[in-house]
Order: sequence, then structure tokens, then C-alpha cells
Amino acid sequence: MQRALDVGIIGAGFAGCAAATFLSRRGHRVTLYERVEAPEPVGAGILLQPTGMSVLARLGVAEAMLARGARVDMLRATTPKGRRIFELRYGELGPELFGVGSHRGALFELLFGAARAAGARFSGGSEIEAIEGGDQSAQLLARGGQRVAEHDLAVVADGARSQLRARSPLLARARRYPWGALWFVGADPEERFSGSLTQICQGTRKMLGFLPTGRGPGAGDTPLVSLFWSLRIDEVEDWRRAGLGPWKREILDFAPHAEPLLDQIRDVDQVLTAEYVDGVMRRFHEPSIAYVGDAAHSMSPQLGQGTNLALMDAATLADALDDEQDLSSALADYSRRRRRHVRFYQWASRWLTPFFQSGYSALSPARDLGFPILARIPPLRMQMTRSLAGVKRGVLRRSMPVQPLAAALAPPPKTAELAPAPRPDVAPNETSEHERAERVV
Repeated sequence: MQRALDVGIIGAGFAGCAAATFLSRRGHRVTLYERVEAPEPVGAGILLQPTGMSVLARLGVAEAMLARGARVDMLRATTPKGRRIFELRYGELGPELFGVGSHRGALFELLFGAARAAGARFSGGSEIEAIEGGDQSAQLLARGGQRVAEHDLAVVADGARSQLRARSPLLARARRYPWGALWFVGADPEERFSGSLTQICQGTRKMLGFLPTGRGPGAGDTPLVSLFWSLRIDEVEDWRRAGLGPWKREILDFAPHAEPLLDQIRDVDQVLTAEYVDGVMRRFHEPSIAYVGDAAHSMSPQLGQGTNLALMDAATLADALDDEQDLSSALADYSRRRRRHVRFYQWASRWLTPFFQSGYSALSPARDLGFPILARIPPLRMQMTRSLAGVKRGVLRRSMPVQPLAAALAPPPKTAELAPAPRPDVAPNETSEHERAERVV
């Protein structure tokens, strides 16, 4: 069990807020730095997997997310003519398992609120330009090298385009994908898109998707859906100049039932642009510094794992700090525990993305013919579904244990969550190395 640490977390996104909550509840002194003065609940849709929901259960916000989010039972991909490419159902892994579609803003509200309620101090308008880590402490520096603060531990959670990661000697690569996506979140009062994340693919250059997105942030009660459209980043300005008419007509050719959703888009400025980065680190820690979330392992969203991996990072870092007696050992343990899981999804996302977003047209026939065959073979379909659910740790390695979601959402004793030790999410006899490695789910 670590002594109480003074922790500075850079970035108030999902990973940063989750880490702030876990660490504050365990008695550590946490300051959450964010370059935005007053963060707001903005963004498009995300898909929370059973792994991510299990972490939200540990944080005590899963029930609130279920109330705001939208249940997703399957991922379906088809051609524009309706030919099935694959259909993966969470229920094949367990009758109580499903994903949850959420507005980014709704999840941010829950996580940021939990961090503040746990006692984390918030420092808005703080842009940290560099970190000098040593064996005893980490110095946070602003522009020009001005010292901002000193902490026992700095947690880097500043996202996929992390400038702090860019300065780290542990960075292996950070390459921008040439392809991104256009996003729009609109009202779906009739819930035409409920129940599944749907992708419609024509070749490898065109992909339309619909993700049920729940009720969104704030007090709104209208069901939402996120529309996304694959596009090369260097073609975004051409798309804007062309106007909405040609784009809407193309979408209606793919999905005529989307007309009420498209009617809500009256200006190109209503449509968000998302860019993706393939960011790889050799390990996820330096002396007195830990990297979590997209700052540690950004990737294509093709498998829908970014948010879930970020939440698991936060939980695992807190567990490692509890389980090891000194900070150096805890950080090494954190990197070790996360390595296989993260590496698999980085590899799988990198391998899968060109089949859905690329200029490699020759991959399209292989996808449209090969994926249906793979999905009809039960053992292979099961591995595909496990990949979707977020529990894979390698092509041949044993997956994380899959617990029924209902069990993951069972509320802990009310007094246990507030005590710094023992941890609220760990049974008294949970002490073996294997059990510690599996604790996050």
C-alpha cells in the first residue's frame, strides 16, 4: 500500500477524471490540470463496452450512465444493398452483456462530477508544456519553462495529440491517420436507430454509421443518435465548399430512413470533424510519470475501444499504487498489467482500419466475401465478439474473464467506497497476482 501521494493529473478527459476519482478516494491528494478554463460537455457519440462499464461501476456512476445512455446489443455492418458483412451480438458472450452508446458530454459530466465530489482540486486554464520527472518527484512546467507545481506523481492524460507524449523519450511513433470522420449528433425521437451500432460500407472509401447515443448531457430527455461518415482529412474543405446537398443525397442512397435526421442539419458548421492518431509508446511510465488514455495509446476508433481502454488505465494505475510499496515498482507494475491488452487493440485497430477506411480498394472484395465466412464459424465469431467487447489480450492469449454486466453493476457497501483501504472494489481475499491482474473487470 502506497503512502498518500501528491498527484498532478494533466488533462480532464475521461482518463484524467477517472484517475482523479480513484486516487482521491484512496486518500491521495490530487490536482487536475486542464488548459480549458471551464470544460464543457461537448463531443459526439462513443460506445462503452462491458469493460468500460465495469470501471464505471467501480466509480459508482454506471447506473447514472445506464439512465442517460442507450443500450446497444449488436454491431452490424452491411453493404448499401443490405448484404451482411458481419453481425456481432454481445449476448453470445453472456445474456446480460451489452454495450452502451453515450454522448461524450454525458460521460464527461458524470466523470468530472465524480472527481470533484471525491475531493480532486481543479485547476482550469493551466496549460502544462513539459514535465521533468525524477526518482523523487515530477516538475510541471508552463510555456518558457516556468515552474507550475511539483508532485510526487504526474499522470499524463492530455489526449491523442498529447504534446507531453511528443516530448517523451518513450514515444515510438505518433502518426496521423489520413482518414477521419464527419460527425453529427441529432434527435431520434422515434428511436429509428436503437439497439445496434450500424455501419454501411461501400468499398473502403465510403462508410456511413449510426450509433444510438442516449439522452445526452444536461437534463434533455430526447433520444439522440450519432451519424458518422468516413472522409479523408485533406478532403474536408472540399466537402464544406460543396455544401450539404450532395452529401445528404449520398447518405439517403445508403439509408433512406435517415431523412428526418438529415433534416436537422442546416449548416456545415453543425457537423464535427474527427481526426485519429496512431500513437505508440514503448511503455506507459517514466520515473514519477504515468501515461493514461489516448496520451498513452491513441488509435483508430474502428473497434470502439479508446474510451474503454482509458477507463481501464485509470483503474489499473490506482490498483498498482495500492498493491506496491514504492512508486517506482507501482508504475512498472501498471505498465506491465496494461501492456498486452493495449498492444492487442492497437495492433487489431491498425490491421482492421484499412478494410473500412482507406484508399486500398482491393481490400473491399476480401472484406465483403471473407468477413461473412469468418462470422459463420462459431469459434471465430466468438473471438470477433470478444474483440468487440474489449476483453482480448492477444490473438492466442486467454481473454479477460467476462462477467455478467448485472454483476459488475452490483453496488458496493456504502461505507467501503469512502475508505482509503481496503479498496471498495476488491474482496478481502483477493490477493494473488492473477486476481490483481484481472481486477479491473
